[in-house]
Amino acid sequence: MRSAIVLAAGKGTRMKSTLCKVMHPVMNKPMIGHIVDRLKEAGVSRIVVVVGHGAESVKTYLHDSVEYTLQEPQLGTGHAVMQANMLKDTDGDTIILCGDGPCIQTETIQKVFEANKDHACTVVTAVLEDGKRYGRIVRNEQGFVEKIVEAKDCSSEELAIKEINTGIFCFKNKVLFENLSEIKNENAQQEYYLTDMVEILQSKDEVVNALTVSDVDELMGVNDRLDLAKANAWMKHHINTKHMLNGVTIIDPEHTYIDVDVQIKEDTTIYPNVYIQGNTVIGSGVTILPNSFLKDAVIEDGVTIDSSKIVDSTVGTHTSVGPMSHLRNHTVVAQDCRIGNFVEFKNTNFGSGSKCAHLTYIGDSDVGKKVNFGCGVVTVNYDGKHKHRTTVKDGAFIGSNVNLIAPVIIGENALLAAGSTITQSVKAGDMGIARSHQEIKKGYGTKYKNK
Repeated sequence: MRSAIVLAAGKGTRMKSTLCKVMHPVMNKPMIGHIVDRLKEAGVSRIVVVVGHGAESVKTYLHDSVEYTLQEPQLGTGHAVMQANMLKDTDGDTIILCGDGPCIQTETIQKVFEANKDHACTVVTAVLEDGKRYGRIVRNEQGFVEKIVEAKDCSSEELAIKEINTGIFCFKNKVLFENLSEIKNENAQQEYYLTDMVEILQSKDEVVNALTVSDVDELMGVNDRLDLAKANAWMKHHINTKHMLNGVTIIDPEHTYIDVDVQIKEDTTIYPNVYIQGNTVIGSGVTILPNSFLKDAVIEDGVTIDSSKIVDSTVGTHTSVGPMSHLRNHTVVAQDCRIGNFVEFKNTNFGSGSKCAHLTYIGDSDVGKKVNFGCGVVTVNYDGKHKHRTTVKDGAFIGSNVNLIAPVIIGENALLAAGSTITQSVKAGDMGIARSHQEIKKGYGTKYKNK
């Protein structure tokens, strides 16, 4: 069985924020969310999150997807692990990692568990030219870890060691909890350090293994806003690279922002300055032109999106959207449609083959197939207290500058004359016209201009 303990109790003082550190977003997802998702993908059955500062915000975000334990006060990493005693009788291996390391990948977590298969403990390490503040890995003659020495306690020889502790450990779970109580706080900070477990296990003739990762930045910890920007850049590059290797053309990866949960099929082309967020799903052969924003959208095959915003909505195959259109609030646009410039759809179903070319608002509406909307049409769906729906059936033609006062039903193949304000339903095949009678006052134009 695979278990995990995620250390997420710290405040993150250097972030200079009222938001607790692990809830700061990387590519629009809180750091703790990235870590929990990757653990689950790696087959971890039980995840215990150690909370402290900002505990309620973490619980509100993760809900019941994990287990929680409170560390109060915070007395070091070893003390944090001691709070997860609900795992003490669990078989298998337990990985321990910090909640401020959002870039760790599923494959790396799986490698850690594999590396610990025949060992009591595995320390995840990295090689740096300058170890700076990190603890140094001291190996014995057999190549196993003998101890971890904190930078401030290193001798000159130990400071020269380039292999450092990343803060990620994997233990045989029962070995971990049988020996946790032996960690002491006899140090200047009077804290309990998990790194002391290495020497404790050594004293009991247990072998401590090391797994060295090649990409140091994957295991970076985020301690301030500079680190946060670095993590965002790493994640963006990693995500974009994955999509390009899977057959997606990204014209300018440095200026394209795609969240980690977005799905994109092959032969889609994405131009610069595009933001794709949330659980968006994009089909094949889609073209997304510059300055577009998509969030929790479903974009089917062959769609073209030009400088438009699509949120919580679906666009059917071979439909074009934009430029400068906005689809939102569970709008569903069917296949072979044209949504032109400066068009807004809200909570609307728009049938296949229908067109809405420009300068139109359609809200809370059900539109049939092959309907045409002229320029400047407005569905007047709000009476100041309640929203009302408009229904436009197959083949209807809505002239320019028409106001549809909901609730109203426009029948099949009906025609609404340009400039009309429609307050009553129009039956199939009929024409609705609602204009004031035109008057012509001869010579008045010249008289007005000469006043």
